[in-house]
Formats: sequence, structure tokens, C-alpha cells
Amino acid sequence: MRHRLWPYFFVGPAVAAIATGFLYPLAKVVWFSLYSGSLGALSYVGIANYAGLWQDPVFFQSVLNNLKLLTTVPVMTILALSIALILNAQVRGWRQYRAIVFFPYILPATAIGLVFGYLLERNGVLNTQLRSWQLGWLAKDWLGSAANVVPTIGGVIIWQQLGFGVVVFAAALLAVPQELVEAAQLDGANAWQIQRMILIPYIRHTIEFFVVVEAITVLSSIFTYVYVLTKGGPAEASSVLEYYIFENGFENGAIGVASAAVVVLLVLACILIAFYLRLRARATDTGR
Repeated sequence: MRHRLWPYFFVGPAVAAIATGFLYPLAKVVWFSLYSGSLGALSYVGIANYAGLWQDPVFFQSVLNNLKLLTTVPVMTILALSIALILNAQVRGWRQYRAIVFFPYILPATAIGLVFGYLLERNGVLNTQLRSWQLGWLAKDWLGSAANVVPTIGGVIIWQQLGFGVVVFAAALLAVPQELVEAAQLDGANAWQIQRMILIPYIRHTIEFFVVVEAITVLSSIFTYVYVLTKGGPAEASSVLEYYIFENGFENGAIGVASAAVVVLLVLACILIAFYLRLRARATDTGR
């Protein structure tokens, strides 16, 4: 019996840490989602907070904006993979180029938001420069227009996250057995055929991992960009789920509504994680 219990002795601290740092807060969030009012005066309302979400146009706008921003994932995946393939050819200075591309990823999101806010405001650096080049027709109200604000935030996200994808893909490409490439070259394959038939299929699992990670990031880790750049404006046009949660939980004091939105966000993230695990299980079953 002692030997059977011995492994649990080692696992116990990790399980306790997970339960304390994740499971207990998660249970409290679910519990709060069934109540309304402030922390000092909560009243049980059941699933009324969830029903209220579906009647709130701001919530739907926030979900829609998150879905729109998910379109940045394929864009940054294609760009990152293209750059990684170019760097994998070891062009002159490829290590320096990789560091330059990765640099935005390590910058604080707050600093990025402040800089781009200064660049992209109506009379900011970008529009001023465009007008000086007689290209005023290209100048837009990038952050103050409901039509432009979400694509603008998406562009900032791509710029910041692109370096992560380049480094991940470049590292995966370095692990491709060189003999595969040499054999293809001996068979007369050109550079494009080697990339399409050997390199990209070989790092397919890495690409899938990156897509899921970035999708979760776009769903649950872009609050700072929205808060610093637009504060959800104009007229909630750039609100996302994270900002909706912040606005209801901290500014409006609607703890129950915010907690219900957190549960919805968690469910969406779990769907993406389950999709990725399903892909990995299928790949394992087929031996790929």
C-alpha cells in the first residue's frame, strides 16, 4: 500500500497548486455568474445573467469583434511561414533578420498600444506623412471610425505576434532532416517543390499548434490593445469579450454579468483546445 501511495505523494503538491491557482478561482467565477449585485450584497438569479448576455447588443458586438479578429490568425500564419521559409534558406544575415522580426513580440503591449495610438490618431504621424506626400486620400480615421477600428487593431496584433510565429517555424524547419532535402534535390525538385512537398508537411503539427495558440490569444489576450488604443470605442465598436468583462466587472460593478461572460470566453477557448487535441489524436492514430 505504501508503494502504491508513493507516486501520489509527489503528485500531490502539483495538484494542490493547480486546485488553488486555477480550479478554486474557476469555481468562484461560475458561482458568481449565478448571482447579481455587488460583492457585499449578492442575490441568486440562476441563469438570468447568461440569458441577459444574449439580449445585450454590446455582448454580441464584442463576440463579433473577436470573431473578426480571428481572421488575423491565418494572415499571420501565412506571413510567418513565408518569412521563416526565406530565413531557412539562410540568406545573408538571416540570424539578424530573425532577431529583428522577433523584437516586437517582446515589447510590452501597453507600450505598443501607446505608440500606435500616437501614430494612428486622426492627425497622427501616419496621416500627417501621407498628406505631406500628397496621398491624403489614403489618410483615414484609423481609431475613431467604426469601420476602420477593428481592422486597425488586427493589424497591430499581426505586427506584434508575427515574430513569435517566425521563430517557432524557423526552429521547426531547422529540425527537418537534411537528407530529405538532399534526396529531393537529387530527384530534380526545385526550391518551391521542396518547400511545398517536404518542409511544410514536415512542420504541419507546429503550424497547427501555432494556429490554435494564436486563436486563443486573439480570444483572450488582447485586452491591453483595446484598452490603450480605443477603450472599446467609438460607441463600443471595438469592444471585445475581455473589455466587456472588464467594463461590467470593474466599471459597472456587475460581477454576475462579467462572470457569465468569463464562462462563455472559457468555453470558447476550451473548444479551440479540444479541436487541437482532436487533431493531435488523429495524427497519432494515423502515425503521421
